[in-house]
Amino acid sequence: MQKQEKIVSMFDDIAPTYDTANRVMSMGVDKSWRRKACDKAYQFYGKGELDKIVDVACGTGDMMDFWKKRAKTSDVTINEIVGVDPSVGMVDVAKEKYPEFHYHISKATEIPLEDESSDIVSITYGIRNVIERKEALDEFNRVLKVGGLVVILEFMKNENPSLIAKIMNFYTNKILPKVGGFISKNKEAYEYLPNSIEDFSTVENMQNELKSAGFEILYTKSFSMDISTLLIARKK
Repeated sequence: MQKQEKIVSMFDDIAPTYDTANRVMSMGVDKSWRRKACDKAYQFYGKGELDKIVDVACGTGDMMDFWKKRAKTSDVTINEIVGVDPSVGMVDVAKEKYPEFHYHISKATEIPLEDESSDIVSITYGIRNVIERKEALDEFNRVLKVGGLVVILEFMKNENPSLIAKIMNFYTNKILPKVGGFISKNKEAYEYLPNSIEDFSTVENMQNELKSAGFEILYTKSFSMDISTLLIARKK
């Protein structure tokens, strides 16, 4: 089985318990990161009405719900919110939770939407699971309008970790897999997830990849002792 297919199969398997495991492991702090991502994106985009927001690797749909709720707070109207994910299991959970959104079972490299049809493309804690990242970023650029935003929230590799970061790394690598594995009954999946962070890009590399794909970096911010990083970039 190819690596990308194996990752999708893993997410299919843990889909029923994914939300529970996530909330326990993040202690709910990811909610504040998601709120900030939405609020900053609406602020940078500066428009009161959006045709479409696309959430890639949408998983069980939580980020789509954040886009919807924060739009009300920011006095923004969104005509359509679309979720894209290759995992049928994850999208089935999302459809049950948020039936008001539209969904496509599709990879990040093959988004079934028209050129320049979307205002914002987001991917939260999913870009590190995309094997063909360059092709995915090119695809984000294709579906975005000129001036549209790509919004990335991700656990980035830290090349010069502080003492606190080292403690967090121990927590992520040693404690979380046991908790996630216990809840999901799939220890392998929750061993893969911290390893995928360690194998992933640094913030600087991610910025360079976005620039190469035709984006201008607008905002970079790391949260909670550099655990999570928000990147917002504009299509030129």
